[in-house]
Amino acid sequence: MKRILTIFAATAVTVSAMAQVKISVHETAKDQPIIPAEIYGQFSEHLGRCIYEGIWVGPDSSIPNINGYRTDVLEALKTLKVPVLRWPGGCFADEYHWMDGIGPRENRPKLVNNNWGSTLEDNSFGTHEFLNLCELLGTQPYISGNVGSGTVEELAKWVEYMTAEEGTMAELRKKNGRQEPWKIKYLGVGNESWGCGGDMTADYYSDVYKRYALYARNYSDNRLFKIACGASDYDYNWTKVMMKNAKDKMNGLSLHYYTVPGWEGSKGSATQFTTEDYYNTITKTMEVEEVLKNHFAIMDAYDPEKKVALLLDEWGTWFDAEPGTIPGHLYQQNTMRDAMVAAMCLNVFNGMTDRLKMANIAQVVNVLQAMILTKGEKMLLTPTYHVFRMYNVHQNAQFVPTDYSTGEIVSQSGRICKDLTVSSSKDNSGAVHVSIANPSLDKSKSLEISFDALNAKSVSAEILKAAAISDYNDFDQAPKVSPAAFKDFRTSGKTIKLTIPAASVIVLEVK
Repeated sequence: MKRILTIFAATAVTVSAMAQVKISVHETAKDQPIIPAEIYGQFSEHLGRCIYEGIWVGPDSSIPNINGYRTDVLEALKTLKVPVLRWPGGCFADEYHWMDGIGPRENRPKLVNNNWGSTLEDNSFGTHEFLNLCELLGTQPYISGNVGSGTVEELAKWVEYMTAEEGTMAELRKKNGRQEPWKIKYLGVGNESWGCGGDMTADYYSDVYKRYALYARNYSDNRLFKIACGASDYDYNWTKVMMKNAKDKMNGLSLHYYTVPGWEGSKGSATQFTTEDYYNTITKTMEVEEVLKNHFAIMDAYDPEKKVALLLDEWGTWFDAEPGTIPGHLYQQNTMRDAMVAAMCLNVFNGMTDRLKMANIAQVVNVLQAMILTKGEKMLLTPTYHVFRMYNVHQNAQFVPTDYSTGEIVSQSGRICKDLTVSSSKDNSGAVHVSIANPSLDKSKSLEISFDALNAKSVSAEILKAAAISDYNDFDQAPKVSPAAFKDFRTSGKTIKLTIPAASVIVLEVK
């Protein structure tokens, strides 16, 4: 025990202290951007139990469902106000052949999901099932096309099948029960083409992208927003090559950034972690801001008018799979630590939307940093779900500049991040929402929030915190992490004073 304590002391993190944080909310600022709802996007892949059991149980299931979609998950996602949902992958997309997933379900061919646990995929959830789900949720579909093992013709015909009013593919769609075409805006041309999507170089993929994108046509009044496969994390050369070679042929360029805090051989446990593990996770997460800025700078050099959007279409925490589960299914529990990651990231993303137009956390159900976990007929909402639900007030709201000074967290790994993140927006009714995340495990913060002109006549707030940062919600137990009303604040004209507890997230509504 003494040895363990010695190691702990030798690798301790530094968290600076501040007596009071003054936050200035400039709600009268003019010409501020609208925060795209798509910043709060989700990602669903044929991986583990994300689709099957998580979203789709089939119409004959004993689990309550609406036309095969499990009712509890459907209702939870409606409450979340999911703006955009990416499908069918991920790595699965580049082995997915869409013709296998249409027509009578009993006649659809089966395949082995080689990327994720060699699970048998029966294709009972295909194009119709996904796009009908999006309609039920009022969600924009984001289709990831197969470039790695597919053909130009295959992708071209899929677009035609989904969006054309007439022609051979439209007739096939109608035969399969859908008369009117769907509206498809977002089309990804391949996924991780530098890796599982084809192991390509940037120069090679840029030519491949242009070829596939050329034949993905616009039909009727449908207009595709074509997204090229972008870089992983710190691969700035990929972004440079894509912007140099193909910027005039794409509407968006993707980026993937995962928080993988563990050391070689292990990503670390989702629920069993030390103080150092926690701060390593938080500081690694917050490096995303610098990574985004670096990719922005490259894009600005080739596209100063910002015609090409950046889409962070995979992000979130990635830990070891839960013991006793199939490693390739990437099922991990979700603690208050994950909620802090989500809140801090979203505060950052809200202020970067001049170029960042979408972000899709991975993934929506039962995989990685999920919103929802299921176990047979049981379902629970994760701490990350609660952050997304609390923060959905920022969707399509006007960004409000917010000034504040913070201290720093310096992790054992040497990374540095702010010890407080704040973001504000103003909705159509004039209400201002201020979201605040305090990642310190042992230091509350005294806050004084002032507004340019808004008199705080009506203030309400929610808080998300837990008894321990490792707390999570589990089946057959009362939730350990759920939002509660927060009333411990004082208002005086244009000022609100409050103390935000350690390791907590607060969202205020001020009218």
